[in-house]
Amino acid sequence: MALWPFMKKKREVPPPPNVVAAVVPCAGDSRRMGTPKALLDAGGRSFLAAVVGSLVAGGCDPVVVVLREGMDDEERRAKAAGAIPVVNPEPGDGPIASLRLGLALLEGAAEGVAYLPVDHPRVRPETVQRLVSTFLAGSAPLVLPVHDGSRGHPVIFRRTVFSELRDTGLEGGARTVVHAHLDEAELVEVDDAGVLLDVDTPEEYRAAFPASTARP
Repeated sequence: MALWPFMKKKREVPPPPNVVAAVVPCAGDSRRMGTPKALLDAGGRSFLAAVVGSLVAGGCDPVVVVLREGMDDEERRAKAAGAIPVVNPEPGDGPIASLRLGLALLEGAAEGVAYLPVDHPRVRPETVQRLVSTFLAGSAPLVLPVHDGSRGHPVIFRRTVFSELRDTGLEGGARTVVHAHLDEAELVEVDDAGVLLDVDTPEEYRAAFPASTARP
């Protein structure tokens, strides 16, 4: 008697859509700044709104903002900017923990994930759009912007390296994975100094936004 009518067919898992999502780590304690960086003024809007706005306008969907417990104002601003806020229960593990949380939520939802910390508020939407287009048109494990000879953010990771990012034995965080695949990466030259601007201290903030009335 033929068995095939009674055999269960192996369930096929559909491939993730060829889209780019994004993760914004925002669970740090802003110790060096002395005040929440996500809420700082970036020329008429907060750092958080600026970063999420560039990712959304640049074609990333969805955008996940990873917060620590009690960041109610940041949560409201993330939602207003079009992002999905989630809470990192272990923020002390650093940005890689937030990236891993984002990857877990986005599993199967996208072919790539753009990683853009909240302290990079001057990345332009058109820069994100160019990186996303380059990523979707190719097969490189990483796509990175380059300005004036230096690599910057956001980095777009292809799902082929997600397992490396999730490895709990990884030392050096996402930077280690970037360096491991630089020879295969797609480097995109951009006319956007914002990809290099990392604002961590009051001095750096005042230099980047001298007209702002906010003073950490």
